[in-house]
Amino acid sequence: MGLEQDLKTDPPCHPRACAIQDCLTRNGYNEDKCAKFVDLLYECCEAFYQKNGDKASTVSCPKAHLLKLKMEQRKKGIR
Repeated sequence: MGLEQDLKTDPPCHPRACAIQDCLTRNGYNEDKCAKFVDLLYECCEAFYQKNGDKASTVSCPKAHLLKLKMEQRKKGIR
């Protein structure tokens, strides 16, 4: 699915959160092997907050302020 479709799911971004869990299960919970799926979830969550505002919520995404922090850390190579 693409970003627009994932934003329309109930709850928003849920397929991307599930993809992380599937990846972790397949890879013995090695987070390094699933980093691309985390990035995809954060991309969806960022779009969700841009569309709905920082006070919006979905169970699939960290709160907006936490998401921003996590994305900053990932840009610096901190996982």
